Amino acid sequence: MVFWIATLIFLVSFGLIVSEKLDKTKVALIGAGSMILLKVVTQHEAFYDELYAIDYNVIFLLISMMIIVDILKKTGIFQFIAIKSAKLAKGKPFTILVFFACITAFASALLDNVTTVLLIVPVALFIAEELELDPFPFMISEIMACNIGGTATLIGDPPNIMIASKVQLTFMDFIYHLTPAVLFIFAGFILTMKLIFGKKLHVKEEVRLKILAMDEYALIKDKGLLIKSLSVLGLVMIGFVFHGMFHYEPATIALFGAAVLLIISKEDVHHVLRDLEWPTLFFFIGLFIIVGGVVKVGLISKLSEGLITLTKPNAGSMFTLAIVMLWFSAIGAAIVDNIPFVASMIPLVKDTAEAVLPGGWDLKPLLQHATLMPVWWSLALGTCLGGNGTPIGASANVITIGLAGKAGYPITFRKFLLYSIPITLETLVLSTVYIVLRYYVFA
Repeated sequence: MVFWIATLIFLVSFGLIVSEKLDKTKVALIGAGSMILLKVVTQHEAFYDELYAIDYNVIFLLISMMIIVDILKKTGIFQFIAIKSAKLAKGKPFTILVFFACITAFASALLDNVTTVLLIVPVALFIAEELELDPFPFMISEIMACNIGGTATLIGDPPNIMIASKVQLTFMDFIYHLTPAVLFIFAGFILTMKLIFGKKLHVKEEVRLKILAMDEYALIKDKGLLIKSLSVLGLVMIGFVFHGMFHYEPATIALFGAAVLLIISKEDVHHVLRDLEWPTLFFFIGLFIIVGGVVKVGLISKLSEGLITLTKPNAGSMFTLAIVMLWFSAIGAAIVDNIPFVASMIPLVKDTAEAVLPGGWDLKPLLQHATLMPVWWSLALGTCLGGNGTPIGASANVITIGLAGKAGYPITFRKFLLYSIPITLETLVLSTVYIVLRYYVFA
C-alpha cells in the first residue's frame, strides 16, 4: 500500500510541476509534506537518514555560493566580463553564445555545476539585455553545456564522484574514458545550436556598435570589494579541487568561504540573505523528500531489476546492459534528480557483477572487471547527460531557471522540453556511438 501511495504522490507532483498550474515550489513542499504525513518516510528519515533525507551538502553549497555570488555581483565584475566577451566576439550574438557555452563546459569540468551556473548565468543575462535579445537561447545553451562539460571529469558532476568512490576510480580514469566522449558530444551540440539559433540571433547594428564602444573597465564599481570577493572565490575553488584529499564536503568549504566574505566585505547580512533564491532552495528540499520516498519504497529498485531481467548480462559480454543502462539511466535521471538515481543504480550494478562474473574476486578487481567497465561509463554518461532532459533533471537546470525567472525571463516547463528533449536525444545517440566504437568495435 505504501508503495502505491509514494508512487502516486511522485506522479501527481511531477504532473503538476509539468503542467505549471501551481508554482513548482508549492508543489514540491506539499508533495514532501504528504510523504511525511502519510508515513511513507518518517520526519527523522526525511531530515536525517543517510539514504532518504534531504541532501544538506547540496542545500548549503547552494546557499553559500549564492551568498558569494550576491556579494561579487555588487562589484560590477559580471558586467565587465559580459562586455569584454561581447567585444571579443565583435558583438555577434551567436559567437557570444558559443563563447559562453565553451566557458561553461570547461568550468563545469573543473568545478561543480551549481557554482558554474551561479557565476555564468548573471553574465549571460546582462549581455542579452544589453544586446536587446531574448536570453532564452543563452540560458538553454548554458544548461546543456554545463551538464555536458560536467560529464568529462571525476569532480565535474556528483554522479561521477559517487561512481568513482564506489568503484575506486581515479581522476585520470575519467579523463581517459569520458573526456574524449564529451569532446565528441560537445562538438555535435555546438552544431545543433547553430542550426537552432544561428539564424534567430540578430542584433541591431546600432546596438552592436554601442556595445563595442562601451568601456568595460568603467563598469567595475568597487575594486576593493572585487579583490576581496575574487580572493575568497579563488580559495573556495581551490578547495573544491582538493576537498577529497582533506576529507571535506564541498558545502563545508563553500560555507566557510561565504562566512569569511560576509565578515571582510562588511556587507549587511540581512540584505544579502534577503536576495537569496529561497524558492529554489525550498523546491530542492521538497524534491529531495519526494524522491527519498520513492527510493525507500523500492520504485527505483524495481525498475532497475527489470532492466537486468531484460538485458540478461553474462560474464562474456555486457553489451546489451551497457547500451540499455545508458538510455535507462538517462531517462531515469531526467525524471528523478540524477544524484538519488545514481545512488540507487550503483548497488544494482554491483549486485549484477557479483551474480554474473566469475567468483573468487576481491571487491575492487570485481567492480573494475574489463567486462563491467563499459557499464560504469554508460551509467556515468547516462545520468549526467540525462540531467539535460527536464528542468528538474539536474541542479544546474533548477538554478538557471530560477535565476532567469527572478530576472524577469521565466522559462516554462514546456518550452524547456521543446529544446531539451531533442538535444538530450542527440547527446545519447552520440554517446551510444562512442560506447559501441570505443569498447566493442575497436577495443
